[in-house]
Amino acid sequence: MLNEKKIRTVILTAAAACCITLSSAGAVYADSPAVYTVVKGDSLFKIGQVFFTDTGTLMKKNNLTTSSLNIGQELKVSCRTYTVKKGDSLYLLSQKFKISLDQLRKANNLYTDTLNIGQVLNLPGTEIETASNTPGTESETDGAPGTEIEGAENTSDSGTYTQAEIDLLSRLIHAEAQGESYETKVAVGAVVVNRMESGLFPTTINGVIYQNINGYYQFTPVVNGWINKLADDEAVKAASEALEGADPSKGALFYYDTGTTNQWILSKPVTAKIGNMVFAL
Repeated sequence: MLNEKKIRTVILTAAAACCITLSSAGAVYADSPAVYTVVKGDSLFKIGQVFFTDTGTLMKKNNLTTSSLNIGQELKVSCRTYTVKKGDSLYLLSQKFKISLDQLRKANNLYTDTLNIGQVLNLPGTEIETASNTPGTESETDGAPGTEIEGAENTSDSGTYTQAEIDLLSRLIHAEAQGESYETKVAVGAVVVNRMESGLFPTTINGVIYQNINGYYQFTPVVNGWINKLADDEAVKAASEALEGADPSKGALFYYDTGTTNQWILSKPVTAKIGNMVFAL
């Protein structure tokens, strides 16, 4: 749920606090192309989900005539790579590049938190370097800790969004409305869109979700780490629908569950009640 003014206390974990010290210098991208090593239980479909692509594209890119895979087989994938430097950690890198921690682990078959300086990591959902992009440059996001790397773009009625942005919105929806109806999930996504268009909040998905006002993050999943959990298919679909203009929240800028007792949030005009969630201006 949205953090509620006056009653929310933010406790910074050591890992979150370390995020503040993340270098603002240009990222050290690897010169080598992105390669994924097949492990037990993999399939082209599963690998495609990790790297935001499909089976046909993977087969074509790797000149495969069959979908069968062998453990240890190396596959070329489309994403940027990053060279680990002193002070890096998986958590910090997931925050820096706006990639879920689970996604970063899966893209690199990492099952521990150990990283080695010079190690090359795949960054799923990020765009491969082109002539129009200069290596080592980063795009700042309004109100968001860290930086954003552009990913594959998707166009909707509301504008153009990178795959990484859609993934982030999907993860927020999944964390906030898991177990709620599909309509509720679309409404949660619509609140983020409404904030971007309101003129009162940052104008990007990252900016809205990671906005910090007077030391308070606006969305609880950012504080408790649930924002890093992978979204399910329904949350991804809901995010896309919200970005295309669907708004069951009826223009809401806030939401909360029906059990809240905070008078500040309860004083806001209600626009919709869907399941166990209330949407307000």
